[in-house]
Amino acid sequence: MKVHVFISGKVQGVFFRAYTKKKADELGLKGWVKNLPGGQVEAVFYGPQALIEEMIKWCWQGSPGSQVNLVKIVKIKNSLVRDQDENFEIKY
Repeated sequence: MKVHVFISGKVQGVFFRAYTKKKADELGLKGWVKNLPGGQVEAVFYGPQALIEEMIKWCWQGSPGSQVNLVKIVKIKNSLVRDQDENFEIKY
């Protein structure tokens, strides 16, 4: 399963990306996370559906200093994703 996620609220300046990477690594997910200019965080997660669902639940909680208002999820068709990604990374 592959999903594109947009997280809104107080999610920048609170180590949201670092905690997202830590959780994704714990779950063994592939993909990436980055800040967007408008204050959102954007992420792509690849992996088994159950683990993706756990990651999405975590996104609603976020890092200790975050306050998540919305988690928007868009499923990605397999042909649109680079499968060669071998781990989870923070993009800058």
